[in-house]
Amino acid sequence: MPDRTVIVAGAGIGGLTASLALARKGFRVVTLEQAPRLEETGAGIQLSPNAARTLIALGLGDRLRPHVVVPQELRVFSSDGRDIVRTPLGDVAAERYGAPFWVIHRGDLQAALVSAVAQELEVSLKLGMRMDDFVTHPNGVTVSAHGDNGYWDEHGDALIAADGLWSIAAERMGHKDAPRFSGRSAWRTLVPASSVAPEFREPAIHLWLGHDTHLVHYPVKGGAVINIVVITTDAWNAPGWSKPASRVELLPHLPSEYWAARARALVREPETWLKWALYERAPLPNWSRGAAALLGDAAHPMLPFLAQGAAMAIEDAAVVAHCLARKPDDMPGALRTYVAARRNRAGKVQQMAAKNGARYHFGGAMAKLRNAAMRTMGGKRLLHHYDWIYSWQPPGK
Repeated sequence: MPDRTVIVAGAGIGGLTASLALARKGFRVVTLEQAPRLEETGAGIQLSPNAARTLIALGLGDRLRPHVVVPQELRVFSSDGRDIVRTPLGDVAAERYGAPFWVIHRGDLQAALVSAVAQELEVSLKLGMRMDDFVTHPNGVTVSAHGDNGYWDEHGDALIAADGLWSIAAERMGHKDAPRFSGRSAWRTLVPASSVAPEFREPAIHLWLGHDTHLVHYPVKGGAVINIVVITTDAWNAPGWSKPASRVELLPHLPSEYWAARARALVREPETWLKWALYERAPLPNWSRGAAALLGDAAHPMLPFLAQGAAMAIEDAAVVAHCLARKPDDMPGALRTYVAARRNRAGKVQQMAAKNGARYHFGGAMAKLRNAAMRTMGGKRLLHHYDWIYSWQPPGK
């Protein structure tokens, strides 16, 4: 299908995965990215088996394995340092789901995707090019964009808009309600593994639950670096990717009377942080219009309480490529099939992530009840609770 052109707006994780998946299905792909260069920035990403399986199916396994860490367990603590539950991962998860559970630095995942896309002759990656608008018509879609070299228009057979939370495409499809501030911020940083306590260098995901605040940390870059994320209740709500922050601003969210000394010591180690305001959006009733469709955060932005934002975008990419390949002569129909296949699942994950956010930040009696329930459930049963997410399989040929 080299005569079929799909335009992908956005070269984040979802857009790059979609570009690769579409090229592997025989489409010519033009990928637009407003950033002038693709920098290896960001923090850690959890690639649960549903995401890892999909990336491996796209041939990325060998590129990713040198950079991933395989966490052997998820360790959940209360903020005072007491163990709540240990959920087995590692070989247990790989055997149960037939795919590994990985953690990786976002930059390493992006680099692997960029390298794979660069080897696809049918993919043209245009950096420094921001989509402004699109028009659908009986013969496909026309996309307009601009960059340092001026304005650009191209006709394609379909548009996949992976243009993020503040999606221009979603707005053009009639979704006028802006994303709403969730009342929380995410603080992220990286530190050398050699600078933290030995227990925190272990291949494990550590999750600390506190009132209005939780802490997650795990090793990335083959274990050389520790990824640290703190989610706090916050009134700061500047939209955008991130802003510099400091531990002086963050530490009051983890007061010593409620947080264990070793957790505070970890948070004190890095001096500089990046801070994001977290926004959310109600599930959209429709993600497509004619030969254009939304993907990833443009369609279903996730709060980070299930670690499934990247995974859902990766799943979307596999499904949309499969649907377009099955109906290359009916792109609008193929995209309606894609939306029908993805909307309920992504919406359920969105809602579960939001509910987890409330549970994670309980205080007082509610926190004690939550902790007791998790201890009673035990680690293996807790893992099985996520079977419906982790068992997902990309569609066949």
